[in-house]
Amino acid sequence: MDDAFPMVAHSIATQSCSNDLKLRAEMAGAEAAKYADAVDRDARFPAEAFAVARTQRLLDMLVPADLGGEGASVSDMVDVCYVLGRACASTAMIFAMHQIMVAILVRHARNSPWHRRMLRRLSTEQLLLASSTTEGQGGGDLRASVCAVERTGSGISLAKSATVVSYGAEAGGILTTARRSAEAPASDQVLVAFVREDYQLERMIDWDALGMRGTCSAGFMLKGAGHINQLFSDSYQQIHTQTMMPVAHLTWSAVWSGLAAAAVERARRFVRNAARHAGGQLPPGAAHLTRATTSLRTLRAIVASALQRFETIERSGLESLDFQTAMNLLKVNASELAIATVMSCVQACGLSGYRNDGEFSVARHVRDVLSSSIMINNDRILANAASASMLIEVPHLLRD
Repeated sequence: MDDAFPMVAHSIATQSCSNDLKLRAEMAGAEAAKYADAVDRDARFPAEAFAVARTQRLLDMLVPADLGGEGASVSDMVDVCYVLGRACASTAMIFAMHQIMVAILVRHARNSPWHRRMLRRLSTEQLLLASSTTEGQGGGDLRASVCAVERTGSGISLAKSATVVSYGAEAGGILTTARRSAEAPASDQVLVAFVREDYQLERMIDWDALGMRGTCSAGFMLKGAGHINQLFSDSYQQIHTQTMMPVAHLTWSAVWSGLAAAAVERARRFVRNAARHAGGQLPPGAAHLTRATTSLRTLRAIVASALQRFETIERSGLESLDFQTAMNLLKVNASELAIATVMSCVQACGLSGYRNDGEFSVARHVRDVLSSSIMINNDRILANAASASMLIEVPHLLRD
């Protein structure tokens, strides 16, 4: 990493994470970087990076100290996503998705004895948690479920056609959505937690994608069974609005920011190298480096601003129309800025950036960043936000 370039800082939060946490994150990032090309080429799980992440106890960083974790903040965790994103986007995205599930457990089930035991186990064993919110008939609509929870006395079970379960085969637990009962409408959802011995995954669809190949986001038939206490008492609507959506959009945006920062680093090295070999003459693509650094600065600023707002707002304010719209648009704006930044880096590097090989290649970064506007499709978000946008008044002053 090029520490001489202040634009590409290690922290994206308003206040940097501790030096100890930063060092541990960079150790995992260094391991992720070593294997990033192989993970991408073979579409395999980044096992080496997560071995270090477990050793450095990064997987339980959000778990409260009284349950064996570190009690870190969401801002700390977002910083780690950014550091890992600079090294390997697949590793960073897996880490982000895991931490979203941990945040949900901590914020919505910390007082549940069953879920407290799950958090203790997560901390002790450094379990990796996956999620299952996407179904075959539901597409990308997280607020509707096809499968339903079946109840038999104090027992529960479900069977779900989960078309996307990122790193499902590697996870030690899973959180999944379902209808409250077979009679409930699709929108009446609950969230249920399973540990590995509670469920089976039968592979239906393989994962051979353009980018983010190491997330191993295959499709499975998920069959789970457990105790009624494994259901979250909060409705999924409450969990989604207060935690899942905002934390997801913050962490994903941090991953894309880190990915874009890595591409800018390569473009900068290319321009400097080209100028050095041309007697100080800048290459034709140097102007695109300026565009890239400018858009990266903007990207990091909007993520940091949104993160500060999330950390300071009261829980009741998280469900306000203005906040929900802002968090949804954060995802849209961050993804579009990340794509623009990386594409500017391609132009800055020219053929050297376009190639799949060589020290200045940004081909993997291009393929990975293109996923950003597709996962929870931007068009869906913008369409859903259209009605809300009509209700939000245009500010009269710049700082309103």
